[in-house]
Amino acid sequence: MVTDVIEGFLADAEIEWEAGASDGEYVVTLPGERKLRTVASLKVGEQSLSVSAFVIRNADENHEAFYRYLLQRNLRLPGLAYAIDRSGDVYVVGRVPLGAVTDEYLDQLMGVLLEASDNAFNELLVLGFRSSMQKEWDWRVSRGESTRNLEAFRHLLEAPPGSS
Repeated sequence: MVTDVIEGFLADAEIEWEAGASDGEYVVTLPGERKLRTVASLKVGEQSLSVSAFVIRNADENHEAFYRYLLQRNLRLPGLAYAIDRSGDVYVVGRVPLGAVTDEYLDQLMGVLLEASDNAFNELLVLGFRSSMQKEWDWRVSRGESTRNLEAFRHLLEAPPGSS
């Protein structure tokens, strides 16, 4: 049974999970480096397993470059793709027939899911939220507040205007 495969894999891989709101749904939490964590929903349907994970909210700016980046990355995501909801928030989604759900497939799925969410996160922040990040940086510096949460972007935010 697919649920046994999923639960066994999650236990063996020591991946944090809990039952979702609907029958056959698993909510998994994957730790990240750039994005602190990625929360994904695995839903066992009658014929397929679907996966959906929130990546980042709708960009504040630079929409064309933001979405172009996502579309270009879609070419490198085996079995998954970026998608947006009605609000423009970005998700990674996919679907696979139940017969294909094995430990090996789930291992690959978790890796691709994490890569799609975590590895792209900082670039997406820069593309879609640079002005907001700059305002926060300037505000923190002017008040002598910690800029630790923005350290990965110091090279961009300390740069003179127009030099990036």
